[in-house]
Amino acid sequence: MARNGLKVAVIGGGSSYTPELVEGIIQRQREFPVKDLYLVDIEDGQEKLNIVGALARRMVERAQSPIRVHLTLDRREAIRDADFVVTQIRVGRLSARARDERIPLHYDCLGQETTGAGGFAKGLRTIPVILDICQDIEELAPEAWMVNFTNPTGMVTEAVLKYGRVKNVGLCNLAIGTRMEVAELAGVDRSQVDFEWIGINHLNWATKIRAGRDNLMDLILDASAAGAGVSVKNIPDFGWDPAFLRTLGALPCSYLHYYYMTDLMLDEERKSAQAEGTRAEVVQRIEAELFELYKDPHLAVKPKQLEQRGGAFYSLAAVELMASIYNDRQDIQTVNVRNGNILPFLPQDASIEVNAVVGHQGARPIQIETPVSPQIRGLLQVVKAYEELTIEAAVHGDYGAALQALMIHPLVTAGETAKRMLNDILEENRAFLPRFFS
Repeated sequence: MARNGLKVAVIGGGSSYTPELVEGIIQRQREFPVKDLYLVDIEDGQEKLNIVGALARRMVERAQSPIRVHLTLDRREAIRDADFVVTQIRVGRLSARARDERIPLHYDCLGQETTGAGGFAKGLRTIPVILDICQDIEELAPEAWMVNFTNPTGMVTEAVLKYGRVKNVGLCNLAIGTRMEVAELAGVDRSQVDFEWIGINHLNWATKIRAGRDNLMDLILDASAAGAGVSVKNIPDFGWDPAFLRTLGALPCSYLHYYYMTDLMLDEERKSAQAEGTRAEVVQRIEAELFELYKDPHLAVKPKQLEQRGGAFYSLAAVELMASIYNDRQDIQTVNVRNGNILPFLPQDASIEVNAVVGHQGARPIQIETPVSPQIRGLLQVVKAYEELTIEAAVHGDYGAALQALMIHPLVTAGETAKRMLNDILEENRAFLPRFFS
C-alpha cells in the first residue's frame, strides 16, 4: 500500500450515505492518510454524484484536509491502482427496492431489503454486478482490499469468496451499532464492551456480553424483554418475550424479529405500506430531503438528518476496518468472512458474520467459545442453505436454484405461492437479470 497517501474508490459514490463515509475519512486522516478519494457512479446517478461530490469537497475544505475528491462515471479509472475499493451500490435504485417490498406483501409474505423474498430479489440483481466489479479490481488493482457494504452483505461476500479473486471483507453496521447500544444501556464506554457475535449477516445472536469482568447478559436481556433494548431504527421493536429470551440464552439481533415474530412484523408491514408506504418509499422521501440539504452551498458538514436514513455508525465501521488493515492493528472487529471451521455445521466456504482479528492479512475469524445451541444452529443452517441456492441462481441464471431457495426460506410460503412470487420477481426485474432470460 502507498505510504505517501492512499487511493480509495467508492463504487456507488452518489449514495446519500457518502457524506457519512467522507466524515469518517476526514476524522481519521492521521491514521488513515487518504490522498485521493474517487467517487464513482453510473450515468443515471450523475446528478446525485455531482451533489454529493460537491458536499464532499466542501467538507474536505472546511476540515483543511489534503484529500483530493474526484468524481467520475468511469469505474475502471476509479479502481485503477486503488488501495481500497468500497462498494455501496443499489442495483435498480430505490424503485427496485420498493418492488422487492411490494411483491411479497401481495402474497402475504414479508418484504424486506435483505430478509426473505425482498433480500432474494436484491441478491439476484446485485451479485452479478459485484462480480463484474471484482473482475475490474483483479485486473486494475490486484492488491486492493474490497470492503463491501452492499446488501445483502452476507450473500455478496460469499459470492465474492466463491467466484471472485480479490481480497474481500464484508461489512455491516449492525454489530457496531449493537455494541454502542449495549454500552449505553450498561453505562460504559464502547471499548469496554466484549461480546461474542454468532451467525450470518442479519441473522445474528450475541451469546456473550461483558464489560471487563462483569457479565451484562441478564441486564441486556431484561432491557430487551421490556422493549428498551438493542434495536435499529428501520425495524419495529416489539420487545421480546422474557421466557423466550431466557430459554434462547442469547440476545437476538433486530432482524430476528422477522423470524420470531413473523405475524406481528407482517401486520406492521402491511399497515405501514398502506399508511405511509413501504420502507423504500419512506426512504425515497428522506433521500429527497437529504439531497435538497446537500445542495446548499453553505453546508460543509454531514447533516444530522442523515441519521434517519439508517446508516448510523457506517463511517465508524468502514474506516475502522480500513485503518486496521492499513496499520496492521490486529484488533477485533465484527465482519463478514469465510467460515473455515469456525461454525462447523456450516460449509467451509460460507460467509459468516463473527468477531475477527483485523490486520494486513485482512480479517481472521476468532474461534467461537460458546457452544451453539440447536435453536440457533437450526435456523442458521436453513437460511444459509437458502443463501447458497440464491447465489447459484444469481451467478448462473438458474431458475431451479432460485425456486428451491424461495421454497426453503422460513419467511416464504412454499409451494405454488413461492413459484408465482418467483415469476413475478423475475419479470419485474427482467432488465437486471439477463442470465435468466438469455
